[in-house]
Order: sequence, then structure tokens, then C-alpha cells
Amino acid sequence: MNQHDFQHHRIVIIGGGTGGICVAARLSRALKQADIALIEPATDHYYQPLWTLVGGGVVPKETTRRAEKDYIPHNTTWIKERVTELRPAENKVVTESGSIIEYDYLVVAAGMQIDWGKIKGLEGHLRQDGLCSNYAYDQCEGTWDALKNFSGGDAIFTQPSCAIKCGGAPQKIMYLADDHFRKVGVRDKSRVTFVSGTPNIFAVKAYADVLNQVIKRKDIQTLYRHDLIEVRPEKHEAVFRSLDTGNETVMHYDMLHITPFMSSPDFIKNSALANPAEGPTKGYVKVNKGTLQSPDYPNVFAIGDCAALPTSKTGAAIRKQAPVLVKNLLALIRKESVSQAIYDGYTSCPLVTGYGSLVLAEFDYDLKLKETFPFSQAKERFSMYLLKLYGLPLMYWNGMLRGWM
Repeated sequence: MNQHDFQHHRIVIIGGGTGGICVAARLSRALKQADIALIEPATDHYYQPLWTLVGGGVVPKETTRRAEKDYIPHNTTWIKERVTELRPAENKVVTESGSIIEYDYLVVAAGMQIDWGKIKGLEGHLRQDGLCSNYAYDQCEGTWDALKNFSGGDAIFTQPSCAIKCGGAPQKIMYLADDHFRKVGVRDKSRVTFVSGTPNIFAVKAYADVLNQVIKRKDIQTLYRHDLIEVRPEKHEAVFRSLDTGNETVMHYDMLHITPFMSSPDFIKNSALANPAEGPTKGYVKVNKGTLQSPDYPNVFAIGDCAALPTSKTGAAIRKQAPVLVKNLLALIRKESVSQAIYDGYTSCPLVTGYGSLVLAEFDYDLKLKETFPFSQAKERFSMYLLKLYGLPLMYWNGMLRGWM
């Protein structure tokens, strides 16, 4: 596309990840003659929740990747570009090539960006000297290499204080690592530490109670309200800053699993759609937390990680958001009330606590349990581990992305 390209579509969806594809699939079925365009530069689509199990050596990373084109509905126009600017007052989106795409209705499903550069000294050092992260397709298998090469010493697992994709992932890989270290006989000469910017292990008490038991059983050290701000690979040192005092603590590591800082994509942060209020949702798309509609631009909706919603950012949350958004967008098109459906903040974190055990956390905006199964899920279960390993990926590829569930 060149500088002068211009397109108009009735509905434009930004992002071809979980949220964008789920919405496109539902809309394309509901509106047979719909003029829908989906803007997404990537040719591959990833099932990111399995990257923890890639890092733990359970599944090969290739099983988490499929071709994007196989999931874009046939009656949807795929614009293979990157968005660089939002102009909601003009109903326009600008892409990297300078193309202008005009819309009647906009769905922002742009996910979140990983800010690797916010940790000083990290660039160019992942997958070397015990530094690893499950938060990228080309990095997650490096975690398994780090686990296999670990022969004892200090293993540190971090979580930043900001909102992140899958809030449970930073601790899940730690529990798998602990299991692996025991299996190969190096755990008794190791110290495993969880350093998190959050105030506790989990926000929901019922699940926090069981996770604290896991931490105690596994003899894991914890340090809360501390962010990783720097790594010194040549000295094997990690620098953490206290969120309470601002003081810095230097810790030695032999293996360091990093959960990087994340934020709203820059083109959203710099737009009129961004939530200006201070707090964890600042910079994300400001929407009504029930209807997912922008209060400032009524023809704009947002879904998933890029939306300023006070709930954990997970694929399970998107599964409940997608039907709400589509129902309300269709109501708007029909000039009806946009409160046909209300999202209650449901989200789910399948918390792997070891090889073959998992706590399935499900809750809403008020941190009230919203459990699916007729038994207490605040317990480690083999059945729930099997659900994560086999059931949820099948649901994702064959159900969610096709708009059936």
C-alpha cells in the first residue's frame, strides 16, 4: 500500500489475536453481507497459554502456532498492516504505510505490548547465562534449556507490578521448575525465589490460600512489592526496586526467569481512546466495563488485553467478552440500547502447580468465585491439568476462534 491508499469498511477490527478473531467469527456469522475488515500484520497465530508448558518441557513450541489465514473468516477482508495511529473523531485508522482506513464501527482488539527495554541490561542476553522468559514464541523453549542446564544455586522467578498477560504464568513455571529440580536431584542444593511486584501470591483469597500451601510445601522463598529493573549478566546479578521504599536490592542468580513489563500498545496510549486515569488501566482503551463500549466514541468497542477493564488479562476473559461485545455492537447498528448484554469481569487462570497438578481459578470483577465445575476448584487436581494440556487448546482452536463458544 502507498501513501495515498484509502479504504472504507463498515466494521474495522484492529488485531487478529484471540479477541479480534473471536469477534470477526461471530460478526461474520451474524451479518451475512457484512463489510468487515481485520487489520493484523502477523502471518502466524499463537496459543500463548501453552508457552508455560513449552518452558516446562511438556510440549514442543510448534504445537502452539498455526497460520493466521486459516482463522480469518472467509467474508472478512484481511489488511496485513500494522496500525500506527487512531483518529476516533474522524472515524479513521492510519497504518504504517500511511494508508487510511475509515470505518463506521471500530473494534480494538490489539492486545498488549511487551516492553523488554524497561529492564536495563536485558537486551541481547535472553537464552544465555541462565536468563530466560516464557513470554515470547522464540524464547519459551529457552526456559526448558535453562531448566535442563541448572545444576543448583539460585533460581529466581519474577513478576512485575503492572498488568500482564495471564497473571498466573510467572509462578506456574516456578512450580514446574521446582518439580524438575527435584526429579533430577538438584533441588536440595538450590534456592527457589519468587520476586513479585504484586502484594501477594494471588488476588482471590480461596486460591491464594492453596497457592501459599504449595509455596510452603515446595520451600519457595517469596519477596513481594519488588520490581526487577536491571540485570547484570556478567555478574549474574538481578537488581530489584522496592515499590514501598524505592530502595534497591541486588540478588545473585544462576537461573532467572523474567516476566517483562507490559503495557498498552503505543498507538493506543497516544490516542484519544486511552484511559487517562492513573492506575493499572491507564493508557488502555477506555470502555464501559459492562458493555465494552467507549463512553467518548460510541461507535468504538474494545476487547481483551488492550481494554481498560479491571480484571485479569486472559483468553478465558475474552471468551466471555466476545459475545457481549458482538451483541451490543449489533444493537448499536440496529439503533437499539447498547446494554443488551453485560460482562461481569469473568476471567480464569489455570494455575499449574507442578507436572500433573493444577488449580483452576475462575472469578469476576468482585473477586467472587465463578467456578465451572460442581466441586471446589481451590484444590490441586490432575483432571484440571489434563484440561489445560488437552481440553483448552481444542476449545480454543475449534470453538473460540470459530465463534462457537
